[in-house]
Amino acid sequence: GLLGYRPDLVVSGINNGANMGDDTIYSGTVGAAMEGYLFGIPAIAFSQVDKGWGEIESAAAKAREIVQQLMGNRLVNPAESSDAAPWLLNVNIPSRADADQAPWEITRLGRRHASFPAVPQHNPRGDLFYWIGPAGEAREEGEGTDFHAIRQGRVSITPLQVDMTDHQRLPQWQQWVGRA
Repeated sequence: GLLGYRPDLVVSGINNGANMGDDTIYSGTVGAAMEGYLFGIPAIAFSQVDKGWGEIESAAAKAREIVQQLMGNRLVNPAESSDAAPWLLNVNIPSRADADQAPWEITRLGRRHASFPAVPQHNPRGDLFYWIGPAGEAREEGEGTDFHAIRQGRVSITPLQVDMTDHQRLPQWQQWVGRA
């Protein structure tokens, strides 16, 4: 309703810091792209791996190249593509001066260890609050994961889906409810 027309693509980011592995579950950048996807619009969440906006111009150039490549392959405007289903991509770009030259790789999400403990602090009024602790180290970072691609200096492109249902255990839970 805000635009007055249906966009061809939703782009969220460039986020200031990585959204890899388990981080995607609670990422606002991924969540914003997911909203477009849920409305039936192809969507991309872009993140630059290191915080601080270093080499942001190179990351922006790579993001533009990816969008242009998708448009060139007729994947952006579903009305023109042979497969009209929307898609959702999570893209992490290395924080390097030559990121615009980095190859990209289609990846799956890796996994992280639990984050470091929360950091207690007091606000100016003396109220106690907690900062979420730093992200945990990668624990599943093998070949094919987003962590591995970034470690190799590549851009990680991970296709995402919204359904987080544990399909493998669904029958077990159905049996449990049937016994109650």
